[in-house]
Amino acid sequence: MTGQESAIDTGAESTSGTRRFFLFRLCFVASLGGLLFGFDTAVISGTFSFVEKQFGLSKLEVGWFASSALLGCIIGTMIAGALADRFGRKPVLIAAAAFFFISALYSTIPPDFGVLIPARIIGGFGVGIASVLSPLYISEFSPAERRGRLGALYQLSIVIGILAAYFSNWCLLRFAQSPSPVFAAGGWPHRIFVSEVWRAMFGAEMIPAALFFLLLFNVPESPRWLIKAGRTGKGFHLLSRVSGREKAAAETKEIEASLGRETGRLRDLFRPGLRTALLVGCGLSFFGQLTGVNIVIYYGPAILAEAGFPLGNALQFQVGFGIVNFVFTLIAIWKIDRWGRRPLLLGGMAAVVAALAAAAILFPFSPATSLAIAAVLAVYVACIAISICAVIWVLTPEIFPTRIRARAMSISAFTNWATNGASALLFPWYVSRMGMASGFWTFAGICLVATIFFWRLVPETKGRSLEEIEAFWLQPGISRQPEKAAAGQGG
Repeated sequence: MTGQESAIDTGAESTSGTRRFFLFRLCFVASLGGLLFGFDTAVISGTFSFVEKQFGLSKLEVGWFASSALLGCIIGTMIAGALADRFGRKPVLIAAAAFFFISALYSTIPPDFGVLIPARIIGGFGVGIASVLSPLYISEFSPAERRGRLGALYQLSIVIGILAAYFSNWCLLRFAQSPSPVFAAGGWPHRIFVSEVWRAMFGAEMIPAALFFLLLFNVPESPRWLIKAGRTGKGFHLLSRVSGREKAAAETKEIEASLGRETGRLRDLFRPGLRTALLVGCGLSFFGQLTGVNIVIYYGPAILAEAGFPLGNALQFQVGFGIVNFVFTLIAIWKIDRWGRRPLLLGGMAAVVAALAAAAILFPFSPATSLAIAAVLAVYVACIAISICAVIWVLTPEIFPTRIRARAMSISAFTNWATNGASALLFPWYVSRMGMASGFWTFAGICLVATIFFWRLVPETKGRSLEEIEAFWLQPGISRQPEKAAAGQGG
């Protein structure tokens, strides 16, 4: 840590309250990437029927409309890690915010379906980058004892973004049905807000995108990236503003020791121990997208319409699902550092299997069972919110070594979005051939397999520094049963 003292202000060390505010401010700004992630992925749910009718789309084209943004996500995740390792976390996040704004603008004004698709791909590009770097940035600033809660703040922002998209879709639809005289007169305002209201639904994203872009200029670079880049003094300064100088000194030594053990090559992830970390990261992403959660986000109104609800009521229920998602995400944030990652993940996923099976049983009897289906879906959303949706964005950035964390996150996020894209593309076609009940049975079976996978391989990471988690994977002959491993490390 040579020279790091000179990087520290000579004044009195900041108070714990000041440090907490500084940390919360940084994590809040980074988590806005999650809000835009949630908004961008959920806003499309209210546009399907309008876009399908206006452009005369087939069911496969509807699937392409839903999954086109996910193509951008896949590309974004593939390059986010390499860009972040070279240029830093902050400038790449600023670029992602710009992509969000451009996508929202061009999704509002496309003359035809051929222009709408590239606009959605650009938005997906921003989502892919943010899904890698926002949770990564938060984890690299957060102290071990608060990392679960602060990491889950990213998931809370996703949930708020989803809820905001549902609510804005519903409000804009109601406005379009009873427009003010100004918007009823014709021209572009009438076209955007009344006759083709799906344009306004997409355009609403420009507001949070602009806010994210501006706020990012007022946050620093990640301290771990700074230390990795040889700017140890600045990295130590930032860590001291979060944890105090004594803890920052110990943490800086841990980071430097960790960097000394690593070569920074992706093939290092295939070494014994770390390849298990890679398998866990990819498994969380793969199964996380096959729980059906994003199908409910994208196609919720269509699912409820098949259950017997008209579009207006379906959008209202979708807002209700968003509220349930928000409440149970708050519970997860409250408890994740006390209960741990595994209890939330395993208990919640077992309940998800039961809820999906119940929906599959009820669907053949709709519309008589429409309210029961809505209630079961609300239970499903609650269980998924408190389990994998909250845990995945905490666990994934925790389990990889510092030097290659960004690129390893890219691999996991690539798995996430590739699986998401495939399921979103094929879902309309699959249920049109097999029926909605078969779709829910399929998701229930996948979630059962996922629960067993998580039970066998996912470790408990609460209370451990990122460097301690890395050392856990590298211990020769270590038990993968987290309870035994934790006991062996002194808990």
